[in-house]
Amino acid sequence: MARAYSIVCLLIFFLYVAAATSYENPAATSNFVKTSCGATTYPPLCIRTLSTYSSKIQNSPHQLALTALSVSLDSSKSAKDFVSKLRKFRGLKKMEYEAIADCFDQMGDSVDRLGDSVKELKSVAKFKGQDFLWHMSNVQTWVSAALTEDNTCLDGFAGKSLDGKIKASIRARVVNVAQLTSNALALCNRFASKN
Repeated sequence: MARAYSIVCLLIFFLYVAAATSYENPAATSNFVKTSCGATTYPPLCIRTLSTYSSKIQNSPHQLALTALSVSLDSSKSAKDFVSKLRKFRGLKKMEYEAIADCFDQMGDSVDRLGDSVKELKSVAKFKGQDFLWHMSNVQTWVSAALTEDNTCLDGFAGKSLDGKIKASIRARVVNVAQLTSNALALCNRFASKN
């Protein structure tokens, strides 16, 4: 009986130690996100969008960059869907329709590039040296291309002739995507530089 009691006590002790060592300090992980976001172009947006994932990110620059890319991809998909719905809007001027159609194509390309980047970044940790740099270069190139696509979409609405609710609503969504993508690129660059 005493031996069984000792085994149970020992088991409880090991479970306690395992639980205590797997506990991640939430303040430390949140601080990691805040500090890392300081290297981005839009730190408040970075902190606001990534702090909710701090328990997943922990203190991993790789996971931080991957999460930032995933958030950017989700936002880009949402913006593309929004622009797609606007193409079906009745009463559009010819110039509005053309700008919306072009923007839809640009946002589609942005989604593709960000999707490629997420896949590439997921696998990059298994590479070292020149192979790592090559794969990270792919990620950086594709994220930069996605950012260019976002800005090209916005360029299509330049000029006062397209001013109005449609331009304003597209601009708000695409600017948000571009800022998230810019932050993701900065975090990818930071991750690449530390390896």
